[in-house]
Amino acid sequence: MSLTNGDVYVGSTEDINNRVRLHNLGKVKSTKANKPWRLVDSYEFKSRSGAVQMERFLKTGQQKEILRKKYGAVAK
Repeated sequence: MSLTNGDVYVGSTEDINNRVRLHNLGKVKSTKANKPWRLVDSYEFKSRSGAVQMERFLKTGQQKEILRKKYGAVAK
C-alpha cells in the first residue's frame, strides 16, 4: 500500500523483499510517484502460472472493490 496516497498495488514476483525495495527506490515506473510502499498482504504459489492467475483475478473490478474495503484504500 502506498503510504503517500493509500493506493494498493497488486503484482507478482519471485523475490518479494527485493520487489518492495525496488518500489521504494522508485525503480518501478508504475509506482514511483506514490512511494513509499508498505507490504500489506502476500500469497505464495508453487508455480508462476498460479501466481499470475491470482494477480489477474485480484486486478478484476470486483476484487479491486474488495481490496478497497479490506485496506480502506484505492486499489490499482
